[in-house]
Amino acid sequence: MTVTAQLAPPAPAEPAEPAPAARVVSGEAVEVEVRVARVGSRALALLVDAIVQVALLLLLVPATLITSAIVFDGFEDAALVQALLLVCVLVSFAGYPLLLETLTGGRSLGKLAMGLRVVREDGGPIQFRHALTRMLIGLALEWPGLMLLPLTWLASLGTMLLNPRGRRLGDLAAGTLVIHERTPASWGWVPTMPPALAGWAATLDLTGLEDDLALAVRHFLSRGRLLVEPERTLLGRALAIEVAGCTAPGPPPGVPGWAYLAAVLAERHRRAAARLARSRSVTAALWPDLMLGPVGAPPPPYPAWAPPVTLPAGPPPLRHAAPLPAQVPAPPPTYSNSARPR
Repeated sequence: MTVTAQLAPPAPAEPAEPAPAARVVSGEAVEVEVRVARVGSRALALLVDAIVQVALLLLLVPATLITSAIVFDGFEDAALVQALLLVCVLVSFAGYPLLLETLTGGRSLGKLAMGLRVVREDGGPIQFRHALTRMLIGLALEWPGLMLLPLTWLASLGTMLLNPRGRRLGDLAAGTLVIHERTPASWGWVPTMPPALAGWAATLDLTGLEDDLALAVRHFLSRGRLLVEPERTLLGRALAIEVAGCTAPGPPPGVPGWAYLAAVLAERHRRAAARLARSRSVTAALWPDLMLGPVGAPPPPYPAWAPPVTLPAGPPPLRHAAPLPAQVPAPPPTYSNSARPR
C-alpha cells in the first residue's frame, strides 16, 4: 500500500474550485466556464418563491375584497368578485416572477437566497421577453401548473435531470439557463513558502505531482505534530522521497524535508491561484455582477511557521543531487480563518 493511500483517499487537492459544469460562448466569442444550477439548489429556490407567492396571495385577497367592498358598497356583483380573485392569483403567480426577474436581471427572492441567476445561453442578462416566456411556460406546465398535472411536473423534472445544463422546459423555450453567481469558498490552509526557497520553487516542474500526493503532503504538514515518533519521521521522509521522484529539480542540499515539502506545496498553490485569477478576470470582464469580490487579487498571506532556511550560494543542483535528511520534523499547524478547527 502506498503512503498516499494510507493518508487520504484519492481526491483533488483543491476542493474549493469546483469542476466546470458548463461552458458558454459569449457575444465576444470568448468561452467561459460557469457553474450551472442543478435540481437541488433550484428546488430550494422554488420552495422559497412558492412560500412568498402563497403569502402574497393571502395578503392580496382580503385586501382587495375589503377595498372593493368599500368602493362598490358591498359584493352584489359575483362576476366582479371572481374577476378580482383572478387578478390576485395572476399577480401572485405570474406578476411576481415576471416583475422580479425583469427588474433584477434574472433573480427572484428564492434565487437571491440561493445565489442563483437566470442568464441567456450566451451568458448575457435576460430581458423582458425571456422572463415572459419563462413565466408563461412555468405557469402552464411547471409551477403552479394548469395543464395535465402531475404529468407536466414529471416532464419538467425529467428535463432538468437529463439536460447537461439542468435546464427546465421554460429555459428551453426562452433560451436561458440558471447559474450560480456566488464565488467558490476560499481554499483552506496551505503552507507558507520558506523565503529562501522561493526562487528555487519558481523553477519546479510540477506536472508529475498528482492531486492525491499533494493532498497527502498537505495533511502531513497540517497534522504532523499529532503523530508519534518514529512514524512521523518515516512518513515525512517517504513523502519527501515520493515528491522528489515526480518533480524536478531536486531539493537543494541541506534543506530540511518539511521545508522542501512546504515549498513544493506552496508553489503549487501559487500557480493554481494565478490560473484561477486569470479565469475570474475573464468572467468579470464579461459578467461583472457574477464576481462579488476583487478580481485578480493575490491570495491573502498566511502566517509564516517555517524558520528561514539558509541555502548555499550557486545554482540549484541537478535532480536527486543530495539525499534528504533522515529527520523530517513536522512544523506546528497553522490555519487560516476559514479552516480553523472548532
